[in-house]
Amino acid sequence: MMNTILLDIKNNIASVTLNRPDVRHAFNDVMITELLTALNTIEADDNIRMLILRSQGPVFCAGADLTWMQKMLKYSLAENEVDATQLAQLMYSLYTLNKPTIALVQGHAYGGGVGLIACCDIAIASSKAQFCFSEVKLGLSPSVISPYVIRAIGLRQTQRYFLTAESFDAKTALQLGLIHTLAAYEEALSTQAQSLIEQLLKNGPKALGNTKKLLQYNVPLSTELVNYTITDIARLRISAEGQAGIKAFLERTPPDWLRS
Repeated sequence: MMNTILLDIKNNIASVTLNRPDVRHAFNDVMITELLTALNTIEADDNIRMLILRSQGPVFCAGADLTWMQKMLKYSLAENEVDATQLAQLMYSLYTLNKPTIALVQGHAYGGGVGLIACCDIAIASSKAQFCFSEVKLGLSPSVISPYVIRAIGLRQTQRYFLTAESFDAKTALQLGLIHTLAAYEEALSTQAQSLIEQLLKNGPKALGNTKKLLQYNVPLSTELVNYTITDIARLRISAEGQAGIKAFLERTPPDWLRS
């Protein structure tokens, strides 16, 4: 029984829907675990041809959950590394899934939520969607999602949006290559997706899986890099600046670096 996501398999297509509308589908340790379980199920089922990732309501994913972030303040370095490893495994499992993946983005996506989009093979967004890598505002870095975002939009564009933490709209996301297609309105997302689904279903399932491996081989993702991102975010979470930034965000007060 899953509480934070919905997994529906119909006509050989798996649909995973983020299901925490009360917190704008922000993820915590439970959601990460449930997403990993769903991905493992989809990976192992040869009858499933592809994955559609979506959410309900006006927001796609707000990034990390506030209550979960509050718990992190008390975590040791080792505990933070365990926690970050789960998130890194989620991103890696989505990125390397042996079937095509399509993200349908109907609303705002922040931080790790944008990471999920970057990990998918194809992304369609509503014209009203907004995106932001907001981590540096909290004294942190978008460590774990960085390999996938760089692969999606390139290093040069990533430099700007990781460092400024500025929001950008769906049109900009299209220009950057983060998304592939714009839907004029939210209801059109399913129509746009159906066209891609029909195109993908015409192709050999084993050939699609092999082609994904081929693409990943061309731009390899090393274990060393993944491990570095885990250690990096764990270290930042327990740093003085990271602790101050998270506390300021939770308390809705300016962080220390804006007070001086």
